[in-house]
Amino acid sequence: MNDGTGSSCPDHGRQALYEPPSPGSRRTALAPAGPRPAPPPARPRRRSLVRTVVAPALLLTAAVVYNDWLLELVLPTGLDLRHSYVSELYAADQRFHVLFGAAELLAAALVVAGALLARDRRAGPVADAGWWCLVAFGICSVADAIVPMRCAPSVEPGCEAVNPWHTTTSGLVHAALFGSMFLFTVAAARDRWPVLGRWTPWVPAAALATAVATVGPLFGHPGWHGVPQRAHLALVGAWFVLLAAELRGPVGERGGPVGERGGRPGAPPSWPTV
Repeated sequence: MNDGTGSSCPDHGRQALYEPPSPGSRRTALAPAGPRPAPPPARPRRRSLVRTVVAPALLLTAAVVYNDWLLELVLPTGLDLRHSYVSELYAADQRFHVLFGAAELLAAALVVAGALLARDRRAGPVADAGWWCLVAFGICSVADAIVPMRCAPSVEPGCEAVNPWHTTTSGLVHAALFGSMFLFTVAAARDRWPVLGRWTPWVPAAALATAVATVGPLFGHPGWHGVPQRAHLALVGAWFVLLAAELRGPVGERGGPVGERGGRPGAPPSWPTV
């Protein structure tokens, strides 16, 4: 006998068969199985690595190559390092002019590349101008090597110490160098950079003093100008090392290299004690 009770069983079966899944079970079904893939590295992180690893390496290499005059200690250049300009090493008629000229060009290229990679607008306009001065320093150094001295006045009678083109390019090199030193000194004092803040303005002041001590031959008073000039080049190399050390500072504590401020907007940067 078919009654209401018997006919309701198939209905309950069909109801259970077509019952829509609950919201919780739908979310469970759509959840991905296994761990989520790691997101790709952020582009700012790669840029930070360029500033803190590649740029310092270029500047450190430039510091070594820029002091190529140390090769005088092992090469028979025929020049007395006490009484000769370093630029006489790549004078047009000198024995090793190709070697020392190539070293000058390499040092210039390293400085330009390092400065361009180290630039960071977040460091402020003063620091940015300092990096651009270093770029100008490298470009003028290229010109300095392209128009070398004609001869070596310290060993060749009648050779002029003032070569108009070379003297001009050398003056531009020093102007760009001291411009960068001044700007970075200001930026280091303003933003409390730990490395440059310790060594400025002493290194720039010593570099300026040694540069001034080399001008004797330009005014007809040669002799012993080679010593302060080589000391000047060593100080310039030390300056590149200081810039590289500042870029390699404790980025995790201060939020970024050379003046890059971390934390909330408007908050003063927190710098480690060095």
